[in-house]
Amino acid sequence: MSIILVILLSIFDSLPGVQIIQDSTMTVLLDEAVYGKREMVEIDGFRVQVYSSNQQQTAKGEALDLETRLKDKISQTLYVQYLPPFWKVRIGDFRTYEEAKEYKKLFVQQFPDLMGDTYIVRDKIQVMQ
Repeated sequence: MSIILVILLSIFDSLPGVQIIQDSTMTVLLDEAVYGKREMVEIDGFRVQVYSSNQQQTAKGEALDLETRLKDKISQTLYVQYLPPFWKVRIGDFRTYEEAKEYKKLFVQQFPDLMGDTYIVRDKIQVMQ
């Protein structure tokens, strides 16, 4: 059944105007069902940064509040990071700049109030190998 689901998802995903939104855990489970167990590796890639602040009094709370606001509304993995002296919220594990750019475009359409804080950044990303 999982192979049929993967085939259907790929067909629907290629249709214009159709966007499939699923939790990243589902992608991992489907990949394991089709390709067998694989391991997570870290490679150079891109993420979409939606928050960064070094204001010691407020940055951590703002980053965690934004994580709470977004976590059930987006299809990509959220990362809240403390890279001294900055708290950052980044989204996704994109292999190419173009993938990140496309996601950023969709993100700012959904969250226009975050447009001014949204950038594509180079980062180490997590992918299945």
